[in-house]
Amino acid sequence: MITRNQNIANLKAGYLFPEIAKRRREFAAAHPEAKIISLGVGNTTEPILPHINKGLVEGAKKLGTVKGYSGYQDEGMAQLREKISSVFYKGKFSIDEVFISDGAKCDIGRLQTLFGAGTKIAVQDPSYPVYVDGSVLVGAAGGWEGAGYAGITYLPCTTENNFFPNLDLIPQNSLIYFCSPNNPTGAVSTRDQLASLVKAAVEKGCIIIFDAAYSEFIRNPSLPKTIYEIDGAAQCAIEVNSFSKPAGFTGVRLGWSVVPKAIKYSNGESVNADWARIAGTIFNGASNIAQAGGLAALDDNGLKEIRKLTDFYLGNAKLIRAALEKQGINCIGGDNSPYIWAHFPGRDSWEVFSQILEKCHVVTTPGAGFGPAGQSFIRFSAFGHRADVEEACRRLGSLM
Repeated sequence: MITRNQNIANLKAGYLFPEIAKRRREFAAAHPEAKIISLGVGNTTEPILPHINKGLVEGAKKLGTVKGYSGYQDEGMAQLREKISSVFYKGKFSIDEVFISDGAKCDIGRLQTLFGAGTKIAVQDPSYPVYVDGSVLVGAAGGWEGAGYAGITYLPCTTENNFFPNLDLIPQNSLIYFCSPNNPTGAVSTRDQLASLVKAAVEKGCIIIFDAAYSEFIRNPSLPKTIYEIDGAAQCAIEVNSFSKPAGFTGVRLGWSVVPKAIKYSNGESVNADWARIAGTIFNGASNIAQAGGLAALDDNGLKEIRKLTDFYLGNAKLIRAALEKQGINCIGGDNSPYIWAHFPGRDSWEVFSQILEKCHVVTTPGAGFGPAGQSFIRFSAFGHRADVEEACRRLGSLM
């Protein structure tokens, strides 16, 4: 018989979010009278706004006509790729440097395939689980050893270092996973901080995978919304982004990656060419209907709707953070990010998760699920209906 893939066997326990869902189900079964409110998983809740939704509808209608029908488009519609370059990057990239995908998480997983098992990995700690779990799945990391996976360098982001890591810890010739605004901490890196990251990557021969999925939540104009605002980034950074959170496309599935032609391997060969080959080999492109919605999201009316939707979730975040701070709980995030990172010093994250669920009937996300440095923290998500968020805030008033 075929033996089990050892890389899958190396994964520790279950994926974080299914584990949270399991614990929620168990609590609900034991307390059927409880009205549970979720401030946990970062899944959008509000309807897609009218102009963007019309783009999806019209895209579907076109497929029912001879003139409007379209089939496979592995790297994505040229018009959408050009629009992404224009809106987000001031036209800096050609369309063959912009690749349309079915979401940032999916792209991050495929990028693991691009670099393979022999690559050294450095990752912010705490961080979105797919960076680490995806590295384990492709064999770029070994089994669990105490507080982390063998072969992965964790870059602690803590209260003490203002949630920006010590870049001296980054190994030579490694792949660096970096997210700003950060999931889960909500911290946003400054221009100087990202400049130091790019400088370190160039000096150490590294490539950065920059996750900018929450960039549209940034309201402070001094904070960079893309790594490519930093000089030299196009020589060392791949950026991944998504329509999921800003346009409400979590169920539609649409994202993109930018792979500049300037990025080269150690032997001078093109990373962009390899990514194009992977896109054409194991991916047949995002839904053409979703891409039509993406085009609508990036015209003037669509961008106004993105601003309106992200403003709504930031309003939720402001309420949640205020409710927690009223209880004397120290928090970051929630101002330029939809996540609030709340500190419960000396406490086990899963224990606090259980306390909040049992006492307030509110689901959160334990920080330890995002990495060793997440212990004693809880992530609160601002994705929720306003009435539910207001009710959750009232309940959190009795937490401490």
